[in-house]
Amino acid sequence: MIDIIISNELKELCPDLVLGCIQAKVSVESSPKELWEEINCCCDVLQREIHIEELEGLPRIKAGREAYKKLGKAPSRYRLSSEALIRRVLQGKGVYKINNVVDLNNLISLKSTFPIGSYNLKNLNSPITLRIGKAGEQYKGIGKELINISSLPVLTDALGSFGSPTSDSERAMITNDVREILMCLFSFNGEKEVGEYLKYSEELIEEYANGKEIKLKIVQ
Repeated sequence: MIDIIISNELKELCPDLVLGCIQAKVSVESSPKELWEEINCCCDVLQREIHIEELEGLPRIKAGREAYKKLGKAPSRYRLSSEALIRRVLQGKGVYKINNVVDLNNLISLKSTFPIGSYNLKNLNSPITLRIGKAGEQYKGIGKELINISSLPVLTDALGSFGSPTSDSERAMITNDVREILMCLFSFNGEKEVGEYLKYSEELIEEYANGKEIKLKIVQ
């Protein structure tokens, strides 16, 4: 498993922050219909059980929003990726179809309400640190312009920052030529159920992305 730590500065402000990490060799391709059946079923459940007005109060999303406020970031302007994804589903806009790894990443996020990012391990350098974005720091987001990542929790290696619980950069995005991934689950309210969702993620990666040599780790 690639080395990953959480900076002391970030842990002092967000003591309950935990990272659930998965490293795996995969085959990236179009998602099979069975995966989309699971995603659509999950979307149906969310639309039946959650009103959009309740979204900010869901425990894991609420904890993330409170952490952003402590860091000085407006959580309604820079939403957690899980909140933005579920909000999109509740608005009837559905989920984008990208590839099997990104799609199963989204399924896990929909089910767990944790923000989750998946990255091309080939484009990363060990060690990786989850730290607070510096003043003026930014990167090119996936399908977006430059994103202001100052005061956000950001994943960083020797080449710079590449991911956050809000939006990821293009550098480590999952494309069809990716052979090994790092998946990070961000929890702002402790370790509860992180292990369970790592195991669920492992099962999905094995089933839908031909996952091999899968390693799991919880970073606190």
